[in-house]
Amino acid sequence: MPTDPEQACFEAGIKFGSLYHQFAGTPVSPDSADSLAQAMEEAIENQPYCESVTVEIREAELEAAIAEGSADYTEFTGRFAEVEIRVDYEGSRAVARMEMDDGYPLMRLVDVE
Repeated sequence: MPTDPEQACFEAGIKFGSLYHQFAGTPVSPDSADSLAQAMEEAIENQPYCESVTVEIREAELEAAIAEGSADYTEFTGRFAEVEIRVDYEGSRAVARMEMDDGYPLMRLVDVE
């Protein structure tokens, strides 16, 4: 059986998988970025053991991608957001983040208590 801290880490991974794959490809523009970030936070916070979710849209990257295209929006990918997820499983907490790392949106565990 996994320990409570291991289960907290597992739950954080589940939440990231859900967040990324549920919202990848969503049309996003500077005007809709804040509402998309809020929808992402609220959707994932519904999941069991999720304490909090913070999504920050990387607006400069979003605007640059739109400027390169032919539409007034682009598709959401991990390169447009920095995300932090906090999980509490039976008193064990895990904190995970998604940040750009050498051009790739890398999800990593940053703290376990």
